[in-house]
Amino acid sequence: MAENSFIYNRYSVRKFKDDKVPMEHIKEIIKAGSFAPSGKNVQNWHFVIINKKDLINKIAEELEKKNKNIADKIEDENIKDKFIKGIKYQLAFKNAPTLILVYAGKYMPTGYEELKLSGACEEELQELWNTAPGIQGVSAAVENIMLSAANMGYGTCWITGPVYAAKEINNLIGFQKEGYSLIAMTPLGIPLSTDFRRPPRKPVEEIITIME
Repeated sequence: MAENSFIYNRYSVRKFKDDKVPMEHIKEIIKAGSFAPSGKNVQNWHFVIINKKDLINKIAEELEKKNKNIADKIEDENIKDKFIKGIKYQLAFKNAPTLILVYAGKYMPTGYEELKLSGACEEELQELWNTAPGIQGVSAAVENIMLSAANMGYGTCWITGPVYAAKEINNLIGFQKEGYSLIAMTPLGIPLSTDFRRPPRKPVEEIITIME
């Protein structure tokens, strides 16, 4: 596979130009996300698009406030310091012209109820629940979104840290969808610079087991 394949064009972007992303581009990017595989074709994803700069800033403020409130209650100084310093990575969306909030709906793993009715132990049931097929589908959609964005010249960054402030964020933007939870977010915009360093990937030989 050629190294210049569109897949290799994606990297995490945390600084953006002020240029707005046209809505037709945003819709095309989200459409790519909707073509991700989805268990039972439930398509249990929902995306909230925020183009208002003042609202993006308010979300950042809510996150900073929640971070401080949590940190103030932690006695271990090492844990507190690490948590506070981590906020800079969680705020990678702050200077982007568009913010996409990713929501996932509930999804019952195939065989869960049947296993339960058959008398399976809690450990086996939990093991099946841990596969989180609903989250897998939404994650595939997010990856499609990021690859599509990169192919169109835009930058993104998969961010899950701010989810601990999901309640505050939902209240701020006034969004509720029954059965859906905020699981991630990504900024979207034109990268401020294309000069980046991609973190090294493990060699293929290290991440596969071949059985012949």
